[in-house]
Formats: sequence, C-alpha cells, structure tokens
Amino acid sequence: MKQFQTSKAIQRLPDQFFATMIDKLNLYKKRGYDTLNLGQGNPDQPTPSHIVQSLQEAAEDPDFHKYPPFHGYEFLKEAVAEFYKREYDVDIDPETEVAIMPGSKTGLVELSQCFLNPGDVALVPDPGYPDYWSGIEMVGADMKSMPLREENGFLPDYAEIDEESWEKAKLMFLNYPNNPTGAMADADFFEETIQEAEKNDVCVVHDFAYGAIGFDGNKPLSFMQFEGAKNVGVEVYTMSKTYNMAGWRVAFAVGNPSVIHALEVIQDHYFCSIFGGLQKASATALLSSQQCVTELAETYEKRRDLLVRGLEEEGYHVAPCQGSFFAWLQVPEGYTSQGFADDLLEETGLFVAPGIGFGKYGEGYVRIGLNNSEESLQDAVKRFKAFKQK
Repeated sequence: MKQFQTSKAIQRLPDQFFATMIDKLNLYKKRGYDTLNLGQGNPDQPTPSHIVQSLQEAAEDPDFHKYPPFHGYEFLKEAVAEFYKREYDVDIDPETEVAIMPGSKTGLVELSQCFLNPGDVALVPDPGYPDYWSGIEMVGADMKSMPLREENGFLPDYAEIDEESWEKAKLMFLNYPNNPTGAMADADFFEETIQEAEKNDVCVVHDFAYGAIGFDGNKPLSFMQFEGAKNVGVEVYTMSKTYNMAGWRVAFAVGNPSVIHALEVIQDHYFCSIFGGLQKASATALLSSQQCVTELAETYEKRRDLLVRGLEEEGYHVAPCQGSFFAWLQVPEGYTSQGFADDLLEETGLFVAPGIGFGKYGEGYVRIGLNNSEESLQDAVKRFKAFKQK
C-alpha cells in the first residue's frame, strides 16, 4: 500500500506519552496480568447528577441542535466570569477576557501555534505535562526547560534562565497545583513570575487544571488573583478535574484580551465551538452549589493520606503532595524511573508513570494517580511492599 509522506510538523511531534503508556498496560492485560492502573490521571468518580441532568434537559432544546456561536455562548462566558469573581475575587470581562475551548489540552497546544515561530523559545517546566511540548514542536520553536527540584518546592528558579533564553522566550508554561509533582505555588512565586514576564516580554500560560484540589486546608491560588497577571498572560481552566467531566471536553481560558482574541481566531478555523448542551451543563456546574467540589477534594485528600502513609511505612519516599490528584514517588536506589516502572508492572501488575516521561528532571521518580478507591490504594501499598521485599 502506498505510504504518503507526512508534513515536517507531524514528523516533529514526539510520541504521545500517555497513549504509549496505555498501549503498554493493555498489552499486559491481554497477557492475563492482574493489573492496577495508577499511571493515568483519569477521574474515577461520575459527573455530579445535577450537571448530567442539565445536559439531558439541554439536549431536548432544539436551539442547541444548530451550530453554536463560533466563540461560545454568552451565558457560559458570563458563568466563567461569575465563577472567578466568587472563587477568587477576580473581575473578568466575559466579552474580551474569556475563550471557550474543547478541552484544555487543545488550548495549550493552540497557544504555541498562536504565539511561537521557528527560533522562538518556550519556557517549560521540567518535569511537566508532556502535551506542552506538542504545540511547540508543531511550530518548530525551541524549548528551554525550567528544572523543578524537590529542594526548591518544585518551583522554577528564574535565576537559572540565561539571558539569551529570556531574549528569545515568547511563552512560559506553568502549572500549579502541579502535575506530576503535586506541589503548590505561593503568592511570592506568582508575584515574581509577573515581574519576570513584564521585564522580559513573555506571555505566561498558567495551566490551572487542578485548581479545585488543594489539601491540608490550603486553597490553590489563581494566577489571575495577582496584580498585573492579566497584563502578562492567561490562565487555562478545565471542567475535567473539578467536576469529573473529563470526557465532556470543555475548558476555558481567562486573562489578557490579546491572547484570548488569538485563541478565538485560531479556533474559528478549527472548530465551530462546542455543542450547546455541553455549554449549558458547564454553566450549571460553575454556578450551582460547589459542595460536590468540596467533597471531591476531601476524597482525594483521604486517598493521599492512605497511600502516602502506607508507602512511607514501607520505606518509600513520597514528595510532599499539596494538591492535584497525584503523588510523586522517589524510586528506590539503583533504579531508573523507567526500570522501576517496568519491573513493578512485570512483578506486581502495578502500573505507574515513569518520571522520565515528564522530562529530564523527572528522572528518579514515578507518578502515582489517586484516581482509585481506598481499597485499591490499600492493595497498591501491599504490592509495593511485596515488590520491595523481593
């Protein structure tokens, strides 16, 4: 069969880390292994019933059977603005400071397409979400890693970025609460970020995917809460984690109007927005009681406590997990992250994400998801114990 030559942009794309991982897990399942998936960040709880009901009712509305407005319905943008005012006391203009997107992953890739050219630099956290790399590679730009080290609370040290990289940098990706490390950022860090972005004319993209999931009584801070944030960037928020709506593919960006406008321009060419019923249900989620969100964060905190306590009792080191639904486990001495993950799967059926898949500075760790029941996590601790005793 004839093989057609793909574009250079497609050839530059790295292997999709998560897709490759799941292929490997499925292979072991076919072999009959008793597997337990701790490697994926896929919410295991159902979408709250009042949100589902809102979608069901909206699906009956013939107005939503037509093409939606290209830039999304005004009612959803207004709900986003109300959500930010209620949760973070931030004023957002729904007309110029909100972009609706079919999932945050899409927007994160699009932002590189909007603002980077070949030779430009994007500053990326290392370890970090691998799909930041996809948009950068697609446009032929360069990446400059910002190491996230445990001794620095998994925050980048801006003093490590050389002058040439600052001069070429057009975008900076940040993500707190952090995937994969579970770290949170404080006010001093965000204020320093704004100062550096202003000084170096860099657009900040704060990926706030886990914005609702903070532990030990600490609510994650929105980048938009800080003076000057709108001037230097945007924040990307997804319905996936906060409301267990991962399969619904609804997200939004808020912040700098020029960045929001660019996102809407590129999406005019890719999409005709999102089904109106999904937008209606998303507005319901944002404007209704947030008790379900509170309960979800409490569930993840209980799971974190159970898992971390169990692992530390067995002599494993887990980095401080302050938010998100991930734990960042240091691999035992003598192992690489990939080697540990491979042996763990082969010998116990436990499937974890090797840290090297998140960047060079992810080496020496594996990521464990809290998207499993307490019973499953207790089982996981037993398997970790059995592995270490071999």
